[in-house]
Amino acid sequence: MMEYKTAEAFEEVSDAFVDIIKNLDEEALNTKPADGGWSPGQIGDHIRKSYASVDTMNGNSRETERAPDARIPQIKSIFLNFDIKMDAPEAVLPTEKRVDKQRLLDALELRIRQSIDVIDSQDLARTCTDFEIPEYGPFTRLEWLWFNIYHTQRHLKQLRSTVEALETPH
Repeated sequence: MMEYKTAEAFEEVSDAFVDIIKNLDEEALNTKPADGGWSPGQIGDHIRKSYASVDTMNGNSRETERAPDARIPQIKSIFLNFDIKMDAPEAVLPTEKRVDKQRLLDALELRIRQSIDVIDSQDLARTCTDFEIPEYGPFTRLEWLWFNIYHTQRHLKQLRSTVEALETPH
């Protein structure tokens, strides 16, 4: 198994994501880009919902019968391929309602703390059995964490370009 700096990578990407949200006012947070994509608040809400995977990581698990990091390269190649457009599963689609900045930040920070707790206190090599993504099968805790890291990196890029587009006069 490769050596992963999971805590550092997760904290770095989630901090960068949260910092952008913190620096937006309520109006910018809820402004959709001209291309009809998600507003910064909706991108944040989508990440918040995806971080519910921490509940799976804290749920039932079993010994892993393969390399605990086996699926990480595949996860990385999919999420960091910015040439492909993905459709979010319904469960993690963002709200169409106005996003309250403080509620979003509080919810993100709670999920981030919960994820750090998993890194600090759980056996990351174990396979989570409460939920799996159909195309992938069950993930280990380590794979779920890297799923969140690469998924957040993907949306951090989207968030940055959305904010940049909103700040550019048309």
